[in-house]
Amino acid sequence: MASDFLYNFISNHKFAVLSTVSDEHKPKSAVVGIAVTKDLKIFFDTVSTSRKYQNLLKNPSVSFVIGWDNTQTIQYEGIARIPDESELGELLEIYFNIFPDGRERYETWNDIAYFIVDPKWIRYSDFSIPQTIEEITL
Repeated sequence: MASDFLYNFISNHKFAVLSTVSDEHKPKSAVVGIAVTKDLKIFFDTVSTSRKYQNLLKNPSVSFVIGWDNTQTIQYEGIARIPDESELGELLEIYFNIFPDGRERYETWNDIAYFIVDPKWIRYSDFSIPQTIEEITL
């Protein structure tokens, strides 16, 4: 499966379900606004008081479910990290193009935090006929 196809699919979805794992090894899921880079990294914001923020600092392994329109979806697993200053500016511009209100959060919220997720495994599924399921390990 071509990276261009995956990029286009993900970039056509503004929201995804993010799953993290708590200290008690319990799954926690939340809908987050996402932006994707050409190399399939997912970028999102949160607040430092959220459960997901605390979970990600302790266990950076995450998964996303993206889409379901027309029975098509992507399952995505990766490792989250706080982006360094050298990459944050470019990531924010990608994000602000999708979420213009994100600029206000960046400028005014004291507890805003950002994560970038490096993909490790992606599965695209299309449950229409004929059914297609393709996995990519990165």
